[in-house]
Amino acid sequence: MERRLRAARLATFAYFALNGFLMGMWIVHVPDVEQRAGIGHAVLGWLLLLLGAGAFAGMQLVGPLTDRLGARRVVPASAALCSASVVLPGLATDVWTLGAALLVFGVGNGCLDVAMNAHAVQVEHGYRRPVMSAFHAVFSLGGVLASLAGARTLSLDWSPAATLGTVALAGVAVSVLAASALLPRETDEAAGRAQPGERTGSRTRHRTPGRIWVLAALALMVMLSEGVANDWSTLHLRHSLDASAAASALAFGAFATAMTAGRLLADRVAGRFGPVAVLRYGALVAALGLSAAALSPWIPLAVTGWAVFGAGLSGCVPQLFSAAGHFDQGAAGANVSRVAGLGYLGMLAGPAVIGPLTGIMPLHLTFFLPVALCLVAALAAGSLRNERVPAPGPAPTCHPEAA
Repeated sequence: MERRLRAARLATFAYFALNGFLMGMWIVHVPDVEQRAGIGHAVLGWLLLLLGAGAFAGMQLVGPLTDRLGARRVVPASAALCSASVVLPGLATDVWTLGAALLVFGVGNGCLDVAMNAHAVQVEHGYRRPVMSAFHAVFSLGGVLASLAGARTLSLDWSPAATLGTVALAGVAVSVLAASALLPRETDEAAGRAQPGERTGSRTRHRTPGRIWVLAALALMVMLSEGVANDWSTLHLRHSLDASAAASALAFGAFATAMTAGRLLADRVAGRFGPVAVLRYGALVAALGLSAAALSPWIPLAVTGWAVFGAGLSGCVPQLFSAAGHFDQGAAGANVSRVAGLGYLGMLAGPAVIGPLTGIMPLHLTFFLPVALCLVAALAAGSLRNERVPAPGPAPTCHPEAA
C-alpha cells in the first residue's frame, strides 16, 4: 500500500506538470497562432472567451463523471484529450477554426483540471497530511518548462503546428504511461463508506451543499485576485510608475516566482498550523503586499509588493480545493468541479473587471478591489473547517516525506 501510494503521488505530479506544460506551450505560441489565423488582438480576446467557456463546461462535466467512474479512468482520458487538442490551435487558419480549436482545447483543460485535483484529494487522504499545494507548484513549474522549450523551438523556426503536434504526441504518451500508477476506484468507495450516514456518489446527491458554494465563492475571490496579477502587474509598473519594459516584467516575474516557492512550502505550513491559518494569514499577507504595490511610488518597493502578494496567495487555492474534496469523499469530483469552476470564472473576470474601472479611477487604485476580496477571504477562512473529515491517523510506514 505504501509503495502504491508513493507511485500514485508521483503520477499525480506528472499530470499536474503535463497540464501546466500544455497550457504554457499554448501561451507561448499565441502570437504566431494569431498571425496564422489572420486576426487582431480584439478578435483574439473574444475567442479566448471560448477557451474559458470550454474549460468551465469540461469542469462541470467531468466532476460527477469522476465520482461515478473513478479518477483512475477519468484522469488519463482527460489528459489524453487535453494533450491531443493542444495541436488544434496550431492548425487553425481562420477565426472559425481557431474558435472551434480553443473551445475543444478548453474542454480538455477543464476536464484534466478537475480530474487530477480529485485524484490529488484521494492521494492526500491516503497520506493523512497536506500534500495538495505541492501539486499546484508542479503545475507552475510545468509552465516554466514550457516557456523554455517554446523559446527554443521558436528560435529554430518550428511552426506552431509542428511544435504543438510534437507536444500532443508526448502528452498522450505521458497520459497513458502514468495511468497504471493511479489509485484504484476501491479507494474512493472505502473512503465514502468511512462516513456513516452520508450519501456518497453522484447518483444519490441532487444538490450541492451550501458549504461547497461558500468555498467556491472564496475560490472566485482568490483566483480573481490572482488573475489581476497575471494581466495587470506588468502594466502597473509600466503606466503608473513609468518603468522600463524590462523593469516592468519584473513585477509578474516576482509574483510568479513567489507563488511557486510558496506552494512548495505551503503543505508543511498547513500540516503544522492547519488550512484555516494558511488561508486566513495568506490572504492577509496578500492584501498587505498588493496595498504596498498599489501605493508605492518606487519601483523596487512595488516589485516587492507584487512578490509578497504572490507569496500570500500561494497556498490559498490548494486549501480550498482540498477542503472541497474532503468534504465528502464520495462526491469529491463534483464538489471540486464547483469550486474550480467558479474559481476559474474569477480568474477570467479579474482582468475584465479592472479594465472598465480604469475609466473612472487610476489603475493603481483599482487594485483595492482584490485587496478587499482578500480581506473577505481572510474573514471567512473558518469555512475550511470540516468536522466530517476523519482525524489524521498514523503516517504511512514508507515515510512519504521522502517521496
